[in-house]
Amino acid sequence: MTKVLLVEDDATIRVAVVRALGQRGHAVATAPDALTGLQLAVSERPEIVLLDLGLPDLDGREALRMLRAVSAVPVIVVTAAGAESDMVRALDAGADDYIVKPFGADQLDARIRAVLRRLGSEAAAGPIVVGGLVVDARARQASVDGRRLELTPREFDLLHYLAQRPDQVVSKADLLTHVWQIPYARADKTVDVHLSWLRRKLGETALEPRYLHTVRRVGVRLSAPEALETLPEQGTAA
Repeated sequence: MTKVLLVEDDATIRVAVVRALGQRGHAVATAPDALTGLQLAVSERPEIVLLDLGLPDLDGREALRMLRAVSAVPVIVVTAAGAESDMVRALDAGADDYIVKPFGADQLDARIRAVLRRLGSEAAAGPIVVGGLVVDARARQASVDGRRLELTPREFDLLHYLAQRPDQVVSKADLLTHVWQIPYARADKTVDVHLSWLRRKLGETALEPRYLHTVRRVGVRLSAPEALETLPEQGTAA
């Protein structure tokens, strides 16, 4: 049985979700607004949170940022806005997935199981070590040379995805699909911006990289500094 917290101001939706998820073996607590939801997220310790973005007291993305400051609980954003930009902002704020209204009970149940399965397998694997970089999925913390990195949720997700694939060139399309969970758009600068922020926190630049190496027209590679001399050339420019 999974403990679910639903933060939703529409009473009709709350009743329907509680009934549907209850029939599928979940225990659902509910909150009609963001502040009540934040209190329950701390006191009840749910295994996953379903968070509506259109709340009466706080913007859902602001509530998500506040939740991320006190908890690493997985969050599925529930939104009536299907625009890609809205989804990107929600994922950047720390959501693990999103679902657009109206949705079916089976789809919601499948997304809950998929998020918990993915995060559970990542946490069970233990911290990832690449040179002086340590990425701990269970604690959602990372450090480099013993210095803790203050990362946003999306920066952590990006770093963790790359750290799982050391010495591999990962394309921007793969990053948008697997980290942001959105289709790849050729003109999208989301990946470039987050890589720039991540480099700054790692104490490096694109011109003087230590861990994050751009492979022109291909993608980015995360490698331990001491391993660079032994790597073969990859991804030469076309």
